[in-house]
Amino acid sequence: MKVGIVVPYSWSFWGAVVEHAELQAQALRDLGIETRTIMGNDPPGQFTRALHPRVGRDGPPPADVIPVGRSAIVPANASLPNIILGPRSVLRLRRVLEREQFDLLHIHEPMTPVLAAGALALTRSPVVATFHASGELAWAKPGMRLWGLLLDRIDSRIAVSERARASAQRYSPGEYEVIPNGVLIPPEANPADREHRLLFVGRQEARKGLPVLLRAWPEIHRRTGARLRVIGADPLAVRLLLARQRVSDEGVDVLGFLSQEDLTRELLSAKAMAAPSLGGESFGMVLTRAFACAMPVVASDIEGYRDVMTPETGLSVPPGDAAALADAVVELLADEDRRCRAGLAARRVAEERYSWEQIAKRLIVVYERVLGRVRAAA
Repeated sequence: MKVGIVVPYSWSFWGAVVEHAELQAQALRDLGIETRTIMGNDPPGQFTRALHPRVGRDGPPPADVIPVGRSAIVPANASLPNIILGPRSVLRLRRVLEREQFDLLHIHEPMTPVLAAGALALTRSPVVATFHASGELAWAKPGMRLWGLLLDRIDSRIAVSERARASAQRYSPGEYEVIPNGVLIPPEANPADREHRLLFVGRQEARKGLPVLLRAWPEIHRRTGARLRVIGADPLAVRLLLARQRVSDEGVDVLGFLSQEDLTRELLSAKAMAAPSLGGESFGMVLTRAFACAMPVVASDIEGYRDVMTPETGLSVPPGDAAALADAVVELLADEDRRCRAGLAARRVAEERYSWEQIAKRLIVVYERVLGRVRAAA
């Protein structure tokens, strides 16, 4: 089986859907499925720096990624995704589909212009689509008028959570199977003997709650002596945010974007993660990433995180409440036995619910079911 994975975003800039697609492709290949991932790419250089305020990945994409064009920042769902919009990308996509002759196409965020919608319009292969977003999509209403009929070409719909399914049902009614985001699970993870550090992993978008954490940080640092490592957010943007909020950078390390390997090392060496998102999350990928590394989490009590957090894996706090966030982090770091128990519980949750091997096997069942229906109808 040869599967084409279509992602309407840029490989060059980290995001939950990009990470999902990368790990999906690797997990499928580990089970013997040939894959190619079609997405954007913004090579390092002055032009990319002028268009994109975020720091991207250096170097070319891996061999299994087929880049089809540059991206542009389009505000959507309180986020700033890097979306492929150029018309030339559609022409490149057509050539890729004709050349590769995929048995099946797996499209992520099928309502997103232009790559996902273009793939629905151009492909002759059966289509599986995964819906990730929650809340209102900026382009959903105009998109339904312009290319909504293309959704009828989807042979099987997947949502990463019940919240994502509810959001997708508003504009694409039908049957959905909920298959959560998988997570990269290191072979070993011990919650004990960690560096006295707290992690934040996420972009500098307001909905990720970094301003809330920075307001809470002076109190956390005063009461615990821990260091904060900020990962994924642009270093300059973090420095500006610290200045605007008049928060000292004492005890704060701003690391910017990290590779998967470096991020895993950080997750395996720190004591806890703070996930102070304000809303708009369909699934807590950042939570499961911490869980896989035996790291407990202090997270906002929001819809997208409730399906992932359990009482054993960390603490939940009201979104936007810096004082409550500070108290919860201090409480977790003050009790080492409790923190280690929570880390072990988090690791079990990741292994039992979110291992990519299990997720990939479920995807293959979906693929085989779709291809079986197509063959039966032929």
